[in-house]
Amino acid sequence: MALLHGTLLFTILSIVSSRSILTDDPIFGQPEQIHISYGRDPTLMIVTWVTLNQINESVVEYGQDDMFDLRATGNVSIFQDSGSEKRREYIHRVVLNNLKPGQRYFYHCGSDDFGWSSLYWFTAMRNDSDFVVRTAVFGDMGRDNAQSLPRLQEETQSGHFDLILHVGDMAYNMDIDNARVGDDYMNAIESIAAYIPYMTCPGNHENAYNFSQYVAKFSMPSSIGTYGGDSNHFYSFNVGPAHIIGFSTEFYYYTEFGFDQIFNQYQWLEQDLKEANTPKNRAQQPWIITMGHKPMYCTNSDDTDCINDGGYTIIRTGLPFIEAYGLENLFAQYGVDLEFWAHEHSYERLWPVYNETVYNGTKGAYIDPDAPVHITTGSAGCDERHDPFGIRRPWSAFRNNDYGYTRMNIYNASHIYLEQVSDDQHGKVVDNMWLIKSKHGPYSYFE
Repeated sequence: MALLHGTLLFTILSIVSSRSILTDDPIFGQPEQIHISYGRDPTLMIVTWVTLNQINESVVEYGQDDMFDLRATGNVSIFQDSGSEKRREYIHRVVLNNLKPGQRYFYHCGSDDFGWSSLYWFTAMRNDSDFVVRTAVFGDMGRDNAQSLPRLQEETQSGHFDLILHVGDMAYNMDIDNARVGDDYMNAIESIAAYIPYMTCPGNHENAYNFSQYVAKFSMPSSIGTYGGDSNHFYSFNVGPAHIIGFSTEFYYYTEFGFDQIFNQYQWLEQDLKEANTPKNRAQQPWIITMGHKPMYCTNSDDTDCINDGGYTIIRTGLPFIEAYGLENLFAQYGVDLEFWAHEHSYERLWPVYNETVYNGTKGAYIDPDAPVHITTGSAGCDERHDPFGIRRPWSAFRNNDYGYTRMNIYNASHIYLEQVSDDQHGKVVDNMWLIKSKHGPYSYFE
């Protein structure tokens, strides 16, 4: 096994990874689109990558202190894009087991016969809840005009974050040019997603061919211990004092793929929230945080749902006429603390709100609010540019449409700090808030 030290480490980091300099043809067998994601428990990490040629070997070599003394193998699946060229890509997944919580690991992925990626590193999740979880949160980042990406790359590789929450809409769109736009995007985010877990939920820009690119290329954990596939639509994981849930708002809008997907997700959400609210689980992970793409509440002036209804009411109250499978009641009933959204290319922080009614919250700090707090953070940057604001509604506390992203620090069982970073203003913090809770659980109108 190779021992990697000093300047050799930085030499490896500078190796050209995925494509030939002279042509658009892939280097044969070379891993690309490398990203990692959390598993079902802190001892796991999932490494996912793509080869554009058929390589039947999927290997990760990894270890501590620059030493590749560990080796894990996984599986490869064939993904055929539904565009006119019917391009095939080969998706490799390897699960790293028995990681030491909080330990830093170096790794590369590939195969003995066809070559290896550059060198990357990650830190395994700690297995307790007594540490600060540092997260970047954003949605709506495209291949073109991904203005926030350089700053996110710098902060990620400087060790400022433990994970990413990407709240839907990637590449704009992953299927364009027979999926080459998606390939370009996945290669671009390698600079962050290969170093810290890149946890996602789908948006409307992933909808092509029944969300097939999104389903194939990400590896979110499922309740049965597998990774990727349909579990990318809805799943949950624990990190520190937080239980985080990713789900699809798009099931409510792309019903040509079947109404059963709405029912299945709702049933899963209800069961997951019940389990998260058992006394033991709520004591270990008191914070429940959700992320879904289309927001329940918004005040943007170029979106008819925001203008006419103040948000996406199907998500909030349920399917028209029957008002079934709405999520606002469900989330309040089980005491969801914080809800992240995107879709609008702007940032909007709400007062604690339920059923369009503002509950207690104080300027600069939200202390024991009696309703969930909503944050819309969809301004990472894409070719559709900004979304302007219209009339402010009573539940809207702060709005900004600079390019940027949200930082969230989960300090302990009682304190979360959030701030919005403006990339237009060279990293200036344009908004911040504390969410402080002395207890967690269902809100008063459900007790």
